[in-house]
Amino acid sequence: MATIDRQAATLALAHALSAAERGLPVIPLSRTKLPALPSPHRDDPRPVLCRGECGLPGHGVHDATTDPAAVRALFAAAPWATGYGIACGRPPHHLIGIDLDTKPPEADATAALQHLALRHLFTIPETVVVITPSGGRHIWLTGPPGTVVPNSASRLAPGIDIRGAGGYLVGPGSLSTRGVYRLAPGTAHLGPAPCPRALLDLLTPPSRPHAAQPHGDHQGHGLVQFVLAAHEGQRNTRLFWAACRAYENGIGEELAGALTSAAIRTGLTEQEARATIASAARMNAAR
Repeated sequence: MATIDRQAATLALAHALSAAERGLPVIPLSRTKLPALPSPHRDDPRPVLCRGECGLPGHGVHDATTDPAAVRALFAAAPWATGYGIACGRPPHHLIGIDLDTKPPEADATAALQHLALRHLFTIPETVVVITPSGGRHIWLTGPPGTVVPNSASRLAPGIDIRGAGGYLVGPGSLSTRGVYRLAPGTAHLGPAPCPRALLDLLTPPSRPHAAQPHGDHQGHGLVQFVLAAHEGQRNTRLFWAACRAYENGIGEELAGALTSAAIRTGLTEQEARATIASAARMNAAR
């Protein structure tokens, strides 16, 4: 096992150095896909808001670098790393990751993206695509300088997550507990393509004050109906997506009861429904 781990660590470093050479900032990842280096502030009695200003490694995506010597130093400090993460939103590429989940009940994430493309009149260009061990897809796109694309989970549609500023993508060649991330056939020679303008507009929605939300009642009714239309296998995902939209638009608290009732009618227990809505509330608060 030690030999296999050393081989995986050597391959991860080689892939990370290759990515850094192409201008992609990288960090070492463990098999769990989490940053391999622990925080240097983990034993502090109070939370420390540090993004690397202390000069020590262990600040997650904020450690990401394209400097070969710094990359080697990070991997030397984490010899157990079997993968690498690529920081999104950083120059020169300002990478944006479109994460399509193919596991049930999100198996229609690819179809949902195609529907968005038809509805908003854009096409996904030929670009880098990474296949995850579970069969999902990571589509790599680039954004313009000065445009901040936030991370999001199922905001565009269930099963579509966005990796933007402050997030990272697992690089191809990384080994996780589930298997190896690999480039999709026919994309190895490509670089990340520019994000279509119409899609970029969807990824960077303008912030709106709660008081300025029009048609709040109509929107809440639509979210409740979305939950009620859930079939077995997609009830929890639909509820989470609807709750996220409600909290993003400032009607989460007032709509929580109606969403809970709708979820119970589809077959979830009250405890399951409330736990899912609470998760959506926490995610919105973290953003």
